[in-house]
Amino acid sequence: MDTKVWPPLPKEGLLPMYFAACPTRQVLDRIGDKWSVLVIGLLAGETLRFSQLKRCIDGISQKMLTQTLRHLERDGLIERTLYAEVPPRVEYALTPLGASLGGLIQALQQWADENIGEVTAAQARYDARAEE
Repeated sequence: MDTKVWPPLPKEGLLPMYFAACPTRQVLDRIGDKWSVLVIGLLAGETLRFSQLKRCIDGISQKMLTQTLRHLERDGLIERTLYAEVPPRVEYALTPLGASLGGLIQALQQWADENIGEVTAAQARYDARAEE
């Protein structure tokens, strides 16, 4: 039986997800994207329209929001519902798979809120050393 690991590991015990071609890595890249995290966080527990998402996420362009929503839909994390109205109404909601991720993202947001003081203090110390 062949016990070789694909792809060959440069370091003993290194998980395949550290390689770009690993499907797990590709999923982590998607859900770790800053815009994806924000969209999933907003959709946790409620359905929103495109314009509501755009208003809530400061700094995101219409193009980037559109791309992010398409990627998340393709990955099965959100569902897009188009209503045949004039003008057309489109709503976005988390799928059950996306909702399972929503709780993890909310936990990350809570961690960031609870630890922002320590992070900014560390940044200030680092910046002070860099200026010396």
